[in-house]
Amino acid sequence: MLITNFGKFSWDLNPESAPNFPNQNSISIPNLPKLNFPDVLNLPPFLKYIFLWLSLGLLVGVLSGSASAVFLLSLDWVTDYRESNLWIIALLPAAGFLIGWSYYKMGQNSIKGNNLLLDELYHYKKPIPLRMTPLVLLGTVFTHLFGGSAGREGTAVQMGGSLADQATQWLKLNPSERRLILIAGVAGGFASVFGTPLAGALFSLEWMHQRNFKWKTLFPAFWTAFVAHWVCAYAWGVGHTHYSVTEIPPHTLLNLIWIIPAGIAFGLSGKLFAETNHFFSRFFSKLIAWPPLRPVIGGLFIALFVWISDNTTYIGLGVPRILEAFEQPLPWYDWLAKTGLTGFTLGAGFKGGEVTPLFFTGATLGNALATWIPLPLALLAGMGFVGVFSGATNTPLACTVMGMELFGWEAGIYLGLACLIAYVASGKSSIYASQDLGWKKNWFY
Repeated sequence: MLITNFGKFSWDLNPESAPNFPNQNSISIPNLPKLNFPDVLNLPPFLKYIFLWLSLGLLVGVLSGSASAVFLLSLDWVTDYRESNLWIIALLPAAGFLIGWSYYKMGQNSIKGNNLLLDELYHYKKPIPLRMTPLVLLGTVFTHLFGGSAGREGTAVQMGGSLADQATQWLKLNPSERRLILIAGVAGGFASVFGTPLAGALFSLEWMHQRNFKWKTLFPAFWTAFVAHWVCAYAWGVGHTHYSVTEIPPHTLLNLIWIIPAGIAFGLSGKLFAETNHFFSRFFSKLIAWPPLRPVIGGLFIALFVWISDNTTYIGLGVPRILEAFEQPLPWYDWLAKTGLTGFTLGAGFKGGEVTPLFFTGATLGNALATWIPLPLALLAGMGFVGVFSGATNTPLACTVMGMELFGWEAGIYLGLACLIAYVASGKSSIYASQDLGWKKNWFY
């Protein structure tokens, strides 16, 4: 055992001290050789820790970064194809049946998506199946190809977690190490899909450790996030969207006060987004008993909506509209339309993430608020971009850092206060049903 003291914190590297797991022994898989990695090396505990997570972080980073690169390239292709061949949206019900049937027959617990990662972190039950990676990848690509409204974060995070957890079985990692590798997988997936390694690491820590933060999770999360980002951006050459917030007003008391109503609006919007997702999920579950039929009916209504409105602004990722929100005034109802259509799409059983639609919702809401709040339009769009995300996911620190990675550190004060206020204003809502909200359950609400 090695215990290193940092002030009032202590770092215990003994894996037998891992709490809340029913079995503290190594996870055993029949017919696989026990590698006891890295116990085969006669090293002190601290050096074993460094060697283990340098190696595993590199492995998980390469896998998650490569998976995100393939995923992003696929999304670019299917988005371009859909916009050039809008007739394909009429096939959304058929694509919905294929997605629903695949998960019904082969998905098993993979259908829980991001919530499965949280459940396995809090209470170990069984390894995350490798089938989650191809199912969520193909399900998300089909959702975007045929015109559903969804994001990409959930897919990248699930692929990263699923691929990372395979090392648990092959390398006989104990439960404490398994928790770290799940966090590393989430960090790698998030960092590589958005090009934000610092926010990716912080998101995995903040999202998965609301009340039980461990200092020894820092190195695996940050190392894996940077490796995954480097692999996706430089090894694969996959680029990311660039946003511009050029005008930052001085930090006067009046300007800072204006952040308060904006932050409250962003938090309530995040709450509405989360509750809309949960409402449609319950609605389709009660209305249609057979799961494969749910995305068929949902896809039919989405296709009719696009046909009647003759508008594809609110389907897919919506990145072009997000960019417009930083440049020019937009219709005030854009954020409501995206909230409703994304909740309907995911609630019906289509696949994809929620975060990019949250970016859309926040940026367009900030754009609309520029009519009443005397702050620069691009700054308000950027504050909404990360503020609504913060309110819906309860990760204000990661969202603040993400904003600075995307928009520049100069806007940090505005972004940080907006994220913090939105986090509090959103109450105990979350787009992740299994998320441990910690103090928010018992303090203000």
